[in-house]
Amino acid sequence: MITNESLIQLIQEDEWMLDILKSAQSLNLPDWWICAGFVRAKVWDVLHGFSKRTLLPDIDVIYFDSTVQSVELEKEYEQTLLHLQPHLPWSVKNQARMHIVNRIPPYESSIDAISKFPETATALGVKLNDHGKVVLAAPHGIEDVVNCQVKPTPYFTQSEEQMEIYKDRVIKKNWKARWNKLEVFGMVSKEEYVREF
Repeated sequence: MITNESLIQLIQEDEWMLDILKSAQSLNLPDWWICAGFVRAKVWDVLHGFSKRTLLPDIDVIYFDSTVQSVELEKEYEQTLLHLQPHLPWSVKNQARMHIVNRIPPYESSIDAISKFPETATALGVKLNDHGKVVLAAPHGIEDVVNCQVKPTPYFTQSEEQMEIYKDRVIKKNWKARWNKLEVFGMVSKEEYVREF
């Protein structure tokens, strides 16, 4: 069973992930994390016994800076990261402005933003501390991701509109096609769930 400590150790021992974390750390962004699929895919790959890493559509670097909210600045950070590691699909987003994009009340921090991601298995972040050690943020814990369960976060169960966003993501992401041990929750009907497969 993967625990918080063993998950941190898995990432700490993964040279590829560590190099990515070091690149992100070099930007010196306030309240920064690499989140979502970067962590989730690692866990599911390990649990499925994959010898080859699942390719990620993006490397999600988030930070929180309420003083400068500029899409252009985020693109500059992405270019800096591309210069360091040009083969990676970097995405940098300041969570101090993302509530506008998501049409919800402002986030208080990066971890607050992570807690409001659609799925509990996605609501994960990692970064390096000043001593180069991996730090994990899991506002809803890691139980769902390590049990291969896809569930909406509490925030996304508050309204039917939010649940529709969650359900659409489950269908579009098609995670079960890659990780067949997954169990998906929150789909209203069998027909709706089967649309994914």
